[in-house]
Amino acid sequence: MKHFLLALMFLLTVSCASIYVNYDYDKTADFSKYKTYQYFGDLKTGLSELDTKRLLNALDSTLANKGFAISNTPDLLIDIKSSDYKSNRETVGLGVGGTGGNLGGGITIGLPLGQAKTTRVINFEFVDAKTKQLFWQAKSESGFNTNASPEQRENRLKAIVNKVFKKYPQPVVQ
Repeated sequence: MKHFLLALMFLLTVSCASIYVNYDYDKTADFSKYKTYQYFGDLKTGLSELDTKRLLNALDSTLANKGFAISNTPDLLIDIKSSDYKSNRETVGLGVGGTGGNLGGGITIGLPLGQAKTTRVINFEFVDAKTKQLFWQAKSESGFNTNASPEQRENRLKAIVNKVFKKYPQPVVQ
């Protein structure tokens, strides 16, 4: 029962916080030729060192499941960049107005509700290792809890990676 409740809590946490992903790719790219990968040597993700490690572990696992292998002589290079921003808080407007004859007037006040939400944007770019040309990219955008536990951060990054690679144009054929 305890495991069921933990699984339910995880699913609620992941499902309630939406992850939005936008894709773009070169329609002329032959995705079947990309079987091995490596990260850019100067990879600066914009994440903390621990979150970078969590993200790369999730990415390595997902890519391995899709048939990719990490290599020192890769077919493609991966670049990852991220940024965080605080979104505006929702407000409730209160208004007072009146009119009399030909005169009119009013006052409106926006009262903020709750705290500003942190949103994290992570960009994944795949570059052909030989030509150095970008051929696929995905941009994820999702809520981010700055007070999340290490397990919550890991689960969130796994969910992001899974959603990002759900629509990779073509699976790797071995």
